[in-house]
Amino acid sequence: MLKYDLIVLIRGGNFVGQKTKTVYFCAGWFTDNQNKAYKDAMEAIKENPTVDVKNSYVPLEHQYKGLRVDEHPELLEDREWATATYNGDRVGVSTSDLLLAVYIPKEEDVGMGVELGMASALGKHILVVIPDEDWGKPINLMSWGIADQFIKMSELASFDFNKPAFNFYDGAVY
Repeated sequence: MLKYDLIVLIRGGNFVGQKTKTVYFCAGWFTDNQNKAYKDAMEAIKENPTVDVKNSYVPLEHQYKGLRVDEHPELLEDREWATATYNGDRVGVSTSDLLLAVYIPKEEDVGMGVELGMASALGKHILVVIPDEDWGKPINLMSWGIADQFIKMSELASFDFNKPAFNFYDGAVY
């Protein structure tokens, strides 16, 4: 079963077939740097014709009962909310074509580490996107090792999600 849609783009009377991929959009939103990177990455994938944003899984848009923990910190003590949010994200990782992680080198996120591990265990391609201004800075050894491919944020809008590959990150690890 193919996990992508075939969309038909009409441009000047010509039909161009374009395959798209769904992504699990793995990104923090707890700091100013994370919020900026989150917004930049979201804008880029909305421009990218090889990403099916509408059918991708964006955890912030799938919080249990629509309640965001950054707006309702009391939810951290609510077992129902925590369990349902975790399981929603788990399903999101397993049903997406690949995992796109927006990574800030100096702001490790343990939740991202779990999502990266899930995606790897399920055999998903893992693409790590790093803001241009952070490119080359040391990153966590485990995040470095689990990723299949690294790109700069400026490459995300034109990255071809239909051609996954492997590359090394151009920075050190810690």
